[in-house]
Amino acid sequence: MDFTKLFSLEGKIALITGGSRGIGKMLLEGYLAAGCERVYITARKKAQLDETVAEFEAQYPGKVIGLAGDISQMDGVKQLAEELSARESRLDVLVNNAGAAWGGDFDEFPEVGWDKVMDLNVKSLFFLTQKLHPLLNAAASFDRPAKVINIASIDGLRPNPWETYSYQASKAAVIHLTKRMAARLIKDNIVVTCIAPGAYPSEMNKAAAKNPEGSARGIPYKRVGVAEDIAGGAIYLASRAGDYVVGTTIPIDGGIVNAWIPETFQDASGEH
Repeated sequence: MDFTKLFSLEGKIALITGGSRGIGKMLLEGYLAAGCERVYITARKKAQLDETVAEFEAQYPGKVIGLAGDISQMDGVKQLAEELSARESRLDVLVNNAGAAWGGDFDEFPEVGWDKVMDLNVKSLFFLTQKLHPLLNAAASFDRPAKVINIASIDGLRPNPWETYSYQASKAAVIHLTKRMAARLIKDNIVVTCIAPGAYPSEMNKAAAKNPEGSARGIPYKRVGVAEDIAGGAIYLASRAGDYVVGTTIPIDGGIVNAWIPETFQDASGEH
């Protein structure tokens, strides 16, 4: 085994949904640095895609390709799968990152806020993987499995303080769905895993973006996440190093899920 290439993505073709900004863009940057041959990114807004592609073009000419479309609807899912299939004969890594959130008081939470979030965060994740199954199969072998990496959230592992009911439910669903998809797709040498990010500055997490110091106070590591943190985990799972990690969700959150002790408990014990 050549351990110098353990975390290499050299020669791999990847697709990152929602890859034009936020965590998706962080993953894009990491995958390019790790050696991906091409990385496709999706977003609803073509202008955002074009801007991100242009940003990386000088350093990685021709390696970032933007595919505009709305994958919250089945028509958009099918269109994306068809467009990618027309361009590539295989897909080594699929990162299901696109997501939406909605907040509202329990008594007034609307059906549209439920359906929009569930459709994009759960339904489209499943059906896009289904439609891209032939391309993933074409890339997969016992010695070099294809990879599907679902992006959930720590909010799927424990409640957050905000009334984002459909978001929290959707991310819990993604974590369990990852296990079920992994059990089926490992038969095809396709490894399915999941990342549960914590607080990263993005449009989805405006608190971490606008007030990182305030967000950091509730994180055991005492800082919000940066690109290297989340990209490191995604590179690990997509590379040879992560081949034996099947169906697992990894929180990359500075300790919020597994190392956080409420202040009241600390005060009661006299420890700080």
